[in-house]
Amino acid sequence: MKWIKRFLIAALVVLVVLQFFGPERNESDNGYANVTAFMEETKPVPEVKAILEGSCFDCHSDHTTYPWYANVAPVSFWLDEHIEDGKKHLDFSKWSEYSLKRKDHKLDELIEEVGEKEMPLNSYTWTHEEANLTSDQIEAMITWAKAVRTTYDLKAIPQ
Repeated sequence: MKWIKRFLIAALVVLVVLQFFGPERNESDNGYANVTAFMEETKPVPEVKAILEGSCFDCHSDHTTYPWYANVAPVSFWLDEHIEDGKKHLDFSKWSEYSLKRKDHKLDELIEEVGEKEMPLNSYTWTHEEANLTSDQIEAMITWAKAVRTTYDLKAIPQ
């Protein structure tokens, strides 16, 4: 029984110490300005813009709105890992740095992931119920992304 008590005390000490060493936050003081290039280029309709802001930008841009529990380790580390992984796959804040071919590919992946209900992740929608997409919202996202893809003339891109 003593070893259980010692283990619990050690675990508590580790958790308390972790509170002082959280990951760097993925926040921007300029709100959604870091996705301006993406928004101007792709021109989402208001419904799609609201979906992007409510379901995508937290993990796929430099603008994350953190819930209160993001200040508590180990949750803070788990959230940071999700954000870093999301930005690795698609970072709307770096849209202007992508080639036309890469932009087209990212939109194709968006169509696939949203269409198959793989995005937003279940782990995100558990705590952000408003991020659950309805069938109409999914259709709006897919229609918009397909329309944007038609603006990229891939025949002009050297292979």
